[in-house]
Amino acid sequence: MSSTPLDAVIVGAGHRAMTYASYAKHHPEQLRIVGVADLLEDRRRMVQKDYDVPDDRLFATAEDLAAAGKIGDIVINGTMDHQHVPTALPLLEAGYHMLLEKPFATSEQQMWQLVDAAAQHKRHVSICHVLRYAPFYAAIRQKIEDGILGDLINIQAVEHVSYHHMGVGFVRGKWSQEAFCESTMLMAKSCHDLDLIAWMHSGVPVSRVSSFGSNFQFRPERAPEGAGTRCLVDCPIESDCLYSARKHYIDHPQRWSFYVWDSLEHMDTAPTIEDKIASLKGDNPYGRCVWKCDNDVVDHQSVVAEFEDGCTATLNMIGGSSKPTRSIHLVGTRGEIQGVLEDSTFTIRHIDPRPGHEYDEEVVDLRVGGDMTGAFGGHGGGDLRLVEDFLKVVRGEAPSLSTTSIEDSVTGHLLGFCADRSRREGRVIDVEMAR
Repeated sequence: MSSTPLDAVIVGAGHRAMTYASYAKHHPEQLRIVGVADLLEDRRRMVQKDYDVPDDRLFATAEDLAAAGKIGDIVINGTMDHQHVPTALPLLEAGYHMLLEKPFATSEQQMWQLVDAAAQHKRHVSICHVLRYAPFYAAIRQKIEDGILGDLINIQAVEHVSYHHMGVGFVRGKWSQEAFCESTMLMAKSCHDLDLIAWMHSGVPVSRVSSFGSNFQFRPERAPEGAGTRCLVDCPIESDCLYSARKHYIDHPQRWSFYVWDSLEHMDTAPTIEDKIASLKGDNPYGRCVWKCDNDVVDHQSVVAEFEDGCTATLNMIGGSSKPTRSIHLVGTRGEIQGVLEDSTFTIRHIDPRPGHEYDEEVVDLRVGGDMTGAFGGHGGGDLRLVEDFLKVVRGEAPSLSTTSIEDSVTGHLLGFCADRSRREGRVIDVEMAR
């Protein structure tokens, strides 16, 4: 890789964008942060302080950034879901390549609009499907590429969303209402898993999709008897509640701090416990009873898909589980692979019809022979590997097996859009892969 760093501008300086931007701290010879666009002055000043950004490169909006002329090579776009396309379009036209958070669009129309814009302006747009870069999934995909499974027959993916992630993100938080973020829970949370399904069977279009799901648990009629409306204000059962805001956000101060304490960013010093309790007692949305919020997204959903070659796939997303896990099971004509991301191991099995045998198996343990520590960041080590790969593509190097071009991300997005349409309309959806 060239020793000259690429210059990047952060657009939407939230948690995800700042995670990707942190690659510049680990590898300043490859990446340099030179500007920021964010509506919040506190966030602009945070980026300025962290990366020594001059005053004239602090912008309120993507439009302001585009109008200033091209000041860098790439944009790290970590805006909210419904802002992805409106912020991306002027910046692609201005000449920036882009690392764009998923889902990259909130509708099929928007999706094709951005795909066309990237092609028109000849810009590289990589989507942040970080799990492709987790050694666990990358190793599985390589096994498929090596042909050890033969032709794929079925793909089963399961995502168990933890109770605390469910509560903070999809009941109390930013993705709790489709009208606000314009994304369903399936697209906001399990877009990764839909992409993995499409990637495991890369190059084969999806033909039909069906889906079922609902908001089963987090509704007013399911609230425990005596529950109040705000945990620390009027709830006599708060001390016994599994979803107590105190237990989630005070007793676990780091678990979701980047969401919960946004309202305290204006403080000159780090907020005290007393400050946090006062915030939860006030208008902080994370202080609300989970059963008495205004959430309207599903808390569980099942998706069934058929590819054009007859291979089928399922995704089960369940919110509110005790332990967060992602698992996958692939069955082909010559073998199968089964594993759990959090275990960092998967098992390869083949039929063995010899007397006294049923199958043979090999356990691939990435904690021993693989790489779970070679990069910083979350998602099984995938976050900053994604950034590294994107920089290579922008520099003109060959894409890796994991590279998430916008064109390659279309199948997974269509899976999600069609699944949600099926859930709403109660019918099987024929997928239109082409416009």
